[in-house]
Amino acid sequence: MRLLKLLFALVVLGFGLAAAGMWWLQRPLPMPASVSAQAPLELTIAPGSSARAVAESVVNAGVQTPSVLLFAWFRLSGESRQIKAGSYELAPDTTPASLLSKLVRGDQALRNLTLIEGWNIRQVLQAVRSSPDLTQDLDGLSMADLMARIGYPGRHPEGRFFPDTYRVAKNTPASVVLRQAAQAMDRQLNAAWAQRAPNSPLRSPDEALILASIIEKETGLESDRTMVSGVFSNRLRIGMRLQTDPSVIYGIGESFDGNIRRKDLQTDTPYNTYTRAGLPPTPIAMPGRNSLLAAVQPATTPAMYFVARGDGASYFSATLAEHNAAVRRYILGR
Repeated sequence: MRLLKLLFALVVLGFGLAAAGMWWLQRPLPMPASVSAQAPLELTIAPGSSARAVAESVVNAGVQTPSVLLFAWFRLSGESRQIKAGSYELAPDTTPASLLSKLVRGDQALRNLTLIEGWNIRQVLQAVRSSPDLTQDLDGLSMADLMARIGYPGRHPEGRFFPDTYRVAKNTPASVVLRQAAQAMDRQLNAAWAQRAPNSPLRSPDEALILASIIEKETGLESDRTMVSGVFSNRLRIGMRLQTDPSVIYGIGESFDGNIRRKDLQTDTPYNTYTRAGLPPTPIAMPGRNSLLAAVQPATTPAMYFVARGDGASYFSATLAEHNAAVRRYILGR
């Protein structure tokens, strides 16, 4: 009889412990008072962490629960070896069950990094280096070393990163984001090159990237992109100089003060398309997808010139006389 009573008590105790365990698994973990939906608790799990180390990291981050309980839960779940390293955010309603699920899924805290169409490499690096959400591993590197770090040794960095919004895990190395952006540009450029017009004067994807970067800087008006490309393509076919101000400005570099002068147009640099025929040696900015497509699919047009109308659009001319008249009208106001 005593044995039966003991067994009964053990069964009751077992059910009680199981019920308590299920209750604990579904209860929100105690968090610091400062934690809210808008300000979640930040948790970092280092690569190679054991289940015990993960439990201790959770407590060290501010969760007010004995680490031994979390460790026991991780081990009893059978999923402790599937926990993934990374940066996480814990909301106030995080339970032991949802915590483990998050860690096993690798549901890390994500951040946006936006690279804007038309930016040059200095602006790209400024955005990357000023991001508080990235681990900075590019400091002190030359441009050549930077490109080698991301897997593009010997490549010029200008125009090589695709403008887009990248969702990255918090504390991702900056080099990883740049590698993703460079690979995205490769995909977009190759896709555009595969759609090039049969009569395109461009001889390689790199030339398409260069022309696309000029188109990106010459107009933000979607309907003008292929026309601008048509003008430049016409000029390339006959060896006529492109005479595009954005490439001259790029050649001036950081000393450009916002005003382009006659002496700037006359000072020879590798990027001065008034003094040199053909495309400049490298892109001058990051082109977006539409500029890439415009570069390889130029409009069929007799236009050889264009001038800004002052409303965001351009006026296209087939002859120099017509172009000069447009300049007097839209630039000189005569």
